[in-house]
Amino acid sequence: MAMNVAIDGPAGAGKSTIAKAVAAKKGYVYVDTGAMYRAMALYFLRAGIASDDEKSISEKVDEIVVSIKYEDGAQHVILNGEDVTGLIRTEEVGNMASATSVYSAVRTKLVALQQELAKTTDVIMDGRDIGTVVLPNADVKVFLTASVECRAKRRFDELKDKGANPDFDQIAKDIEERDYRDSHREISPLKQADDAVLVDSSDMTIDEVVAAIIDLCK
Repeated sequence: MAMNVAIDGPAGAGKSTIAKAVAAKKGYVYVDTGAMYRAMALYFLRAGIASDDEKSISEKVDEIVVSIKYEDGAQHVILNGEDVTGLIRTEEVGNMASATSVYSAVRTKLVALQQELAKTTDVIMDGRDIGTVVLPNADVKVFLTASVECRAKRRFDELKDKGANPDFDQIAKDIEERDYRDSHREISPLKQADDAVLVDSSDMTIDEVVAAIIDLCK
């Protein structure tokens, strides 16, 4: 049987950083579900579809194939045969992904792809509904969170390091709005699974969080 680890939590909690580190130490395949939603969002943006046009989005879903592959230990996100890894980390794509991931057609398509992968591979996945919907029978479930201020500061520093001139208050506001959207959507809302372990990383280092999750995997 394949080993499945689910990490859920709000935007900016460090889920992907932690999941990648655990995967590297344990030899699991890291499945970046957020990147899959972002790849779909990029497709919708390119097609000029508005984020609230559910009908057009639902009709386009069948034209989209998103996959993840690893080369030399690095993850590549493939959208209809094109490597879009370097194109999906913008704020515009992130906001589009958050807005369109509420639609059942989008979620149904990607959840099926993710579940297929988990059947045959030792995987660690992070997202909003991995432990509740995508991998309800995961061997280990973690709900990773941090305060809004802590998450906004991390994002602020990240953008600063990239040479941008971010607005801290705007980042915090965006995070609060995304939290509300993610936890109040009708389909697969963000919530802690009943059998998930809560980890608050506000006052923890990355290494401390990674060690805590590896302990759970034992």
